Amino acid sequence: MRIVPFLSALAFVLLGFVLGFSFPVSITPKLQCGVLPWSGGGSARSSFLGRLWSPFWNSSSTSGIGNVARKPEGAERLPPGIVVSESDLHLRRLWGSPNKDAPVRKYLLAMAAGYTERANVNATVQKFSDNFDVVLFHYDGRTTEWDEEFHWSKEAVHVSAMKQTKWWFAKRFLHPSILAPYDYVFLWDEDLGVENFTAEAYIDIVRKHGLEISQPGLDATKGKKAYDVSVKRDAGEMHKTDAGGRRCPDVHKRPCSGFVEVMAPVFSRDAWRCVWHMIQNDLIHGWGLDFNFWRCVDDPEEQVGVVDAQYVVHHGVPTLRDQGNGDKQGSRAKVKDRQYEEMHAFDSRMANADKALAKSKSLT
Repeated sequence: MRIVPFLSALAFVLLGFVLGFSFPVSITPKLQCGVLPWSGGGSARSSFLGRLWSPFWNSSSTSGIGNVARKPEGAERLPPGIVVSESDLHLRRLWGSPNKDAPVRKYLLAMAAGYTERANVNATVQKFSDNFDVVLFHYDGRTTEWDEEFHWSKEAVHVSAMKQTKWWFAKRFLHPSILAPYDYVFLWDEDLGVENFTAEAYIDIVRKHGLEISQPGLDATKGKKAYDVSVKRDAGEMHKTDAGGRRCPDVHKRPCSGFVEVMAPVFSRDAWRCVWHMIQNDLIHGWGLDFNFWRCVDDPEEQVGVVDAQYVVHHGVPTLRDQGNGDKQGSRAKVKDRQYEEMHAFDSRMANADKALAKSKSLT
């Protein structure tokens, strides 16, 4: 009878589906971070069947298997239609209709700032248009004074924590789900001279050249520089490598290409999703991150670059080292020692993570 072959085929199909659920297959994300595993590893989307169904999974749907799979951890008890998994840093009114509030802005400027550098911070904010939400991370505990001096301060978000760094704040307050509405985030230090910089023109260049991670060029004639590749050039709008540089025998390695520094990086939304995961919770100075930003784009030598047409001056004011442990002897030196210790710790963790990843791949 023909029904026997039919039942056999059906049995094999069912077995295939069972195996698909039982043995999940890792899917490489668009922007791969090589340090930590990506969240949601237990989702059905990680399986063979998940890949089969992924085109039909839409967060805006109100029914079906995709809607259940999309609910984030902690929202299991809620009806899918009410789940809001993303937020922003845009201020809302206490009055009026919510649907008449000003829309979330397109970009975000985030700076760690001390009150003593308020004049420079003010000059920087003036270079950013109304298309930017602004958040200031205060490491000196002084917040209310800003409102008294600067009109824009009343529309900014102020976060205060004593003696903490930009990267400490970023790890805790710039989660990718908070930055989801912003096309780009400028995560800047407070000591940048911006006389020759305009944010909107900068973004135009970044978009034109497809840069996912970037920084403005540095005017080394007026400020400090650590790497030749970051120095402003006069040949065009931007550059991506230090080809021909005397310190770059191999232009395919950091810091000769695929490299920007930690003082004034600009990240696309997608790149930031990866960089946030790479920031170590206990290593607050961020030293070593810039040598690994390349991991968060598909093609570092094409998607990481320095914008020359919009450039800044890095004054190199040691404000955080001045915070230190107060008047105790060797305060600045102790901060510097920790910066180097963190860099070595991060390098070690990265090397161990790479080895573990390579080992796991060799076993599969």
